[in-house]
Amino acid sequence: MSDLLLSTIQKAITAYSAGFRALRWPRRWGLVAGLLLLSATLRPASAQVVDDSTKNLYGARTTFIIREADVLRDQNEGRMIDTTLTRLPQARYWAHDTTYQQDLGIFGTASRRLLWEPNLQLGARFGRTVFDRYARNAATIPYYDTRSPYTFFRFHQGNPHEQIFELSYARSIKKLFNAGFAFERFGSNKHLAVSNTRTGQVEHTNFLFFVRYQTANDRYHALANFGTARHRAVEQGGVVVQAKDQEGEAGKINLQQLFDYQDEEVRLTRAVNRDDRNRFRLAHTYRLLGRGLTAFHVLDWSRQENTYTDDQLAQSAGSGFYPRNRLSTTATNDQAEYRQLENLVGVLGRTSAVEYRLYGRQRSYALDSKARLDLPLPQDSARFGESGTQLFVGGTAAFRYRQFAIETAGEYKLANEYWVRASARLGPLTGEVLSASYAPTLTEQRFNGNHFVWNTDFDNTQVQQARVVLSQRLGNQHVEASATVANITNLVYYNQQARPAQLGEAKQLFILHARHRFQLGHFFADNQVTYTAGGEGAGLRIPDIVGESRLYYQGYVFKKALLGQAGVQAYFQSRWRAYDYSPSTQQFFVQDHFTIRNLPVVDVFLSGDIKTVGIFLKMAYVNQFLPHRGYFATPYYPALPRRFQFGIRWQFFN
Repeated sequence: MSDLLLSTIQKAITAYSAGFRALRWPRRWGLVAGLLLLSATLRPASAQVVDDSTKNLYGARTTFIIREADVLRDQNEGRMIDTTLTRLPQARYWAHDTTYQQDLGIFGTASRRLLWEPNLQLGARFGRTVFDRYARNAATIPYYDTRSPYTFFRFHQGNPHEQIFELSYARSIKKLFNAGFAFERFGSNKHLAVSNTRTGQVEHTNFLFFVRYQTANDRYHALANFGTARHRAVEQGGVVVQAKDQEGEAGKINLQQLFDYQDEEVRLTRAVNRDDRNRFRLAHTYRLLGRGLTAFHVLDWSRQENTYTDDQLAQSAGSGFYPRNRLSTTATNDQAEYRQLENLVGVLGRTSAVEYRLYGRQRSYALDSKARLDLPLPQDSARFGESGTQLFVGGTAAFRYRQFAIETAGEYKLANEYWVRASARLGPLTGEVLSASYAPTLTEQRFNGNHFVWNTDFDNTQVQQARVVLSQRLGNQHVEASATVANITNLVYYNQQARPAQLGEAKQLFILHARHRFQLGHFFADNQVTYTAGGEGAGLRIPDIVGESRLYYQGYVFKKALLGQAGVQAYFQSRWRAYDYSPSTQQFFVQDHFTIRNLPVVDVFLSGDIKTVGIFLKMAYVNQFLPHRGYFATPYYPALPRRFQFGIRWQFFN
């Protein structure tokens, strides 16, 4: 190996190590990342599979993704992997939940879905979901059908605050077996009340191992995966309103004075939330009578542990952040562990016109909760446990003929919860009705911590919903529109005191959604907006308008060696009284004292694709100071200021 090559390797490893140390990660992660990338890029040319004309035989068109939902519909052909540039610079797609979210202003912090969605998860549920966005869902992960080894790598840097690293590898052993792994690590640095912007706020690691097997006669298919997720988030409690931030004799708060970022003070200085998860899932099918009758079984085991600590209660008590200290006056250490085991057994079948699935499911669950106790109180005041077994039955049935299709689906928990849905499609029009009744989560029913305690007895929440959808393509244009009416009874929510409550009155929502995509030569546009009426008031907070617009130019340069995009994207939400956040319970709750103004956020980006390499450069929030100094993501949580972001996505097919 030449001196030049050795020098190049050393410089690359040093650069990657420096980048990862910027987020206070151990040096070895930078070294590992550099070696992994270099091992892929420095493969000898003989490792590529080529034909006699030296053209690559394997690539994106020979690598397919298969998901569990496809196998449980007896569709095992797979779909081509996504190599487009469209989502690459969009931060919403950097996490595993791509819906619109309300967070605490920085990637990796607690978040919740912004728009209304009915709940279809029956039975026992933990109810700690603020970090779900960052953990992989074992039921939706991709499995691969590869004719050659497939490696995926991505690295994003939002200097100096955010960093994402992901590496995955899949390989087929002969034709019938495929195995792989995925490793993900990301982090965020503090942007509030810190002299050094290299001080870590969020650290997350996610490891996944997966296998797929099918028999030569295609009768048996098996998918299995095991994943771990470790999430650590420093909780700052939002900024403190100081005397300099108040104006006039009445002491009115000037919110524009709360965007000094590093010079601000925060309400919590030693509080940390930890979310640890393990999950194993196996899904397999066996054709009994061709595609008309297939037996299937799904085994799902999961464990989630949440821990909240704050060892400076004396200081936080002075700020009035916690309502009280019940069990300890020196430190908070609240822990809860939820374990669940499910077995689902059923039959399914499909023809060109008919599709069905029937199943039964058993769920066993256990919840253990404990808190630190150093006051003279009974031990049982700081600990409780709950366990049980639940049974469900459910299924789907669908019929399709040309442009007409009907589908029904539902699930029933013995003996007091259900959801049922029916839809009909005729050409571009689809109509759907939904009815559901579900119990509150285990956390909404019972909680015992240092700052909060409750034991509730709520009725089931009922939802009746109707929706009409139009989807039509007209040449280079694609129009999607929908109208939804939802009636919600006995809604369970977290009230202004951050405690669970049940709304006595019914809530009615009217939701309009529209999306328009079109192409004019090399110019592309993608605009969408959601309007929600009835999202304000008791128990519920939804912005009236949430919209996103994207306009870009796409074309080839350098003799078609590079496909490039250059454009602008904007996000908008109307004024609303956003949810506040309680870190000790990991719950968002309604509040009436803080209104977030109309929020436009504009990004400018440049992205490109060179064969299997995608890159992007982006200036995020370019409209800062036009006219405001910043914006709030959650009451008293300022979002990140203007910043430069870049990223790379590299896919290897040999």
